[in-house]
Amino acid sequence: MKLLVPVKRVVDYNVKVRVRADGSGVETSGVKMSMNPFDEIAVEEAVRLKEKGVASEIVAVSMGVAACAETLRTALAMGADRGILVETEVELQPLAVAKLLRAIVEKESPRMVILGKQAIDDDMNATGQMLAALLGWPQGTFASKLVIEGDQALVTREVDGGLETVSLTLPAIVTTDLRLNEPRYASLPNIMKARKKPIDILKPADLGVDPSPRLAVLNVAEPPRRQAGKKVASVAELVDKLKNEAKVI
Repeated sequence: MKLLVPVKRVVDYNVKVRVRADGSGVETSGVKMSMNPFDEIAVEEAVRLKEKGVASEIVAVSMGVAACAETLRTALAMGADRGILVETEVELQPLAVAKLLRAIVEKESPRMVILGKQAIDDDMNATGQMLAALLGWPQGTFASKLVIEGDQALVTREVDGGLETVSLTLPAIVTTDLRLNEPRYASLPNIMKARKKPIDILKPADLGVDPSPRLAVLNVAEPPRRQAGKKVASVAELVDKLKNEAKVI
């Protein structure tokens, strides 16, 4: 069974995000970038399925600028077999990504697409669902457990009331949540091997997709600074401030 795992290059989660001086977006120049943490979980789950003999091949896919190849190399070092980079300078939004992934799915014919439930840069949580709709495939979102039994995928997902298990007939889309697994660190030998694994370079035009954005960002601004707390001398003063100064949000 072939697995397709999309991975996104984002600002590293340890980096304090800064807004550009002109308010056009988030500053990425000179900033450490890494694989989206939820996508790391997706790669790890795919590798585990391969180690169990369930999957035969793992294809990692990334989209964006040429530097996204570094993210693919990380996926290859974790255990993916080959990579596909859809190279473009256009800012990709979820619908465009879903359309590009649909074209790759039609080309590669995987039995399952495993991807992170959302990216930490925009928190859209939309690509997996859009891809499932475009393909007409069943979907299991926010997966905290995944079991493959023949042509069925049992996905345990976290909902407000507890846990829900859904049975999907393959091919299917699965989006990963935090509690699905803990991604491994790539070993030095695997990092060296990843350099020799193939990465195919494509353009959106090669897949017949126009990735032009449908939404325009007018302005990006940092949230207002939080005001410092105040000390009170007595309970009576505290009650007075709660009654007269505290704001209900």
